[in-house]
Amino acid sequence: MKTIQQAVKRLDLPIRILQFGEGNFLRAFVDQMVDEANQKTFFNGSIVIVKPRAGGDLSLFEKQNSLFTVYRRGKESGKLVLMPQAVSCVKKVLHCYDNYEEYMALAELPSLEFIISNTTEAGIVFSSNDTFDMRPPVSFPAKVAQWLYGRFRYFNGDPAKGIIFLPTELIENNGGELKSCVLRYGELWELGVDFLHWVEEACTFCSTLVDRIVTGYPQDDSVCFQELGYEDALLDVAEPFGFWAIEKKGNVAERFPLDKAGLPVLFTSDITPYRERKVRILNGAHTGTAMAGYLAGVDTVGECMEDGIIRRYMEKLVQTELAPTVPLPREEVDSFVKSTFERFENPYLHHSLLSIALNSVSKWKARLLPSLKDYMRKAGVLPLCVVFSFAALLQFYSGKDSRMQGENKKAIRDEDFVLAFFEAHAEDSSHKLARAAASEISFWGEDLSCLPGFADMAGNWLAVIRKEGMRCAMEKLLHAIEEEADV
Repeated sequence: MKTIQQAVKRLDLPIRILQFGEGNFLRAFVDQMVDEANQKTFFNGSIVIVKPRAGGDLSLFEKQNSLFTVYRRGKESGKLVLMPQAVSCVKKVLHCYDNYEEYMALAELPSLEFIISNTTEAGIVFSSNDTFDMRPPVSFPAKVAQWLYGRFRYFNGDPAKGIIFLPTELIENNGGELKSCVLRYGELWELGVDFLHWVEEACTFCSTLVDRIVTGYPQDDSVCFQELGYEDALLDVAEPFGFWAIEKKGNVAERFPLDKAGLPVLFTSDITPYRERKVRILNGAHTGTAMAGYLAGVDTVGECMEDGIIRRYMEKLVQTELAPTVPLPREEVDSFVKSTFERFENPYLHHSLLSIALNSVSKWKARLLPSLKDYMRKAGVLPLCVVFSFAALLQFYSGKDSRMQGENKKAIRDEDFVLAFFEAHAEDSSHKLARAAASEISFWGEDLSCLPGFADMAGNWLAVIRKEGMRCAMEKLLHAIEEEADV
C-alpha cells in the first residue's frame, strides 16, 4: 500500500501562520480548515508548526513530510458521514528548543501574519522566572514576547508587520490574557516603550472559542487505510461538527476569511454567548450526566444515548433546565441542542464517562452552577435535574456505590483538598453530607446551602440513590418531573 507522501501532493504556498502546538486538536481543527480554505482559494497560505514544550519526538512529521489525514466520521443531519481529507498546508514542523535559531528566524518572514496556539488551559500564564536570554523561555507568553521582539527589531517597528493572534486555549478572554502576559514580559525585560507601543497598536489579540471532539489516531487504523488507499501514521480522527467563534477586531475577518469558504467560522464582536452555549449545554450535559450514568451501569456517552432512562434524564436536564439559561435566541439554542445530541450519538466516538468525571467538583461549579442560579432567578424554583446531578456527584465521590468499589474507586480523581473532604465525611448521612458539601465555599466560591431548599433537596435525592440505586432514583426523578409538568 502507498504511504501518504506517495499519494498526496503539496501546493507551494507562502507561510502565513505560525502555529504553537502539534497535537491532535489543532491538526483536526485549524489545519483542516486552513487546508480546505486553500483548496477553495480563500486563503492561499501555509503553516509552520512549532512544538512549544521540551522533549517529544517529531520524527513522524519528518518522515511524512508534514502530511497527514484528518478523518471526520459521525452523524450529520441524521446521516452517518465519512469525510477523509489529506491536509497538505503544513510546510514544516519544528521544535523551538532543538531548532531554536530556525524557530526565531521565522520572525523575519514578511509573509507571516498569524499566530495560532493551543498550549492547554495552563499555557497562558505569566512566570517571573522566565528571562529574555533563555533559549527559549519556558512559558508560552514569554516565548511569544521574545519572538515578537525579534520581529519588532528586524522590521524596525514597522506597524504593517504586526501579528494577529488567534489563541484557542479554553480559558475566558484568551486573547486578552495572552496580550496582558506579553506586555508584562515587555516591561519585566525592559524591552522599551516603542516595543510595548508596537504590541499595543500593530498586533491584534483576538479571543476565540473552539468546539470539535477530536479522538486522534484510531483503533481501526487498518480499516481506515483501506478506505483511504494509503497508510498514514499521523491519521487524526474527529467528529464532523466544528465551530470557531473569533472576536472581530481590526481587519481579521478580511485577512482570515475562512467563513467565506463555507467553514464553520463566525466573526463576532462578543464570543461570550457562544462560550456560554457550549459550556452550559455540551459541557453541562457531560458533567450533569457522566456520574449519574456511570452509577446507573453504563460506561460511555454513546451508551447513555442508547439507554432509555438515562437519555430521558439528559434530555430533561438539557432542554428544560440548561437551554433556557443560554443568552442567545431560543431557535439558535435549540439547534445547538439538537446537534449536541447528534454528536453524542456518534458511533465512532467512545467517550468514557469516567474520563468526563475527572475533576468534577470544579467542572460542576463552572458548567452547572451558573445555570442553577439563573434558572432559579427566572423560574423561582430549583431545577430538579441539576440538583439531582449534585446528589449524583456526592454519591460518586463518596465511593459507597457498588460500581465504585475495588479498582473503580481509583477513578475518583480530583484536587487533594476535594478528596480529603470526602474522606473526612465518608460516614455522613445523606443529608449531613449534602449540607456539608453545599456549604464548602472552597468548592463553589460561595455557600450553596444559602440557596433556599437546595441542600435539603440534594440530601433527599442522595438518600433515594443510596437506598434504591441510581437507576431507580432516576426513574423516580423523571416521574416527579412529569407529575410537575401535569400540574
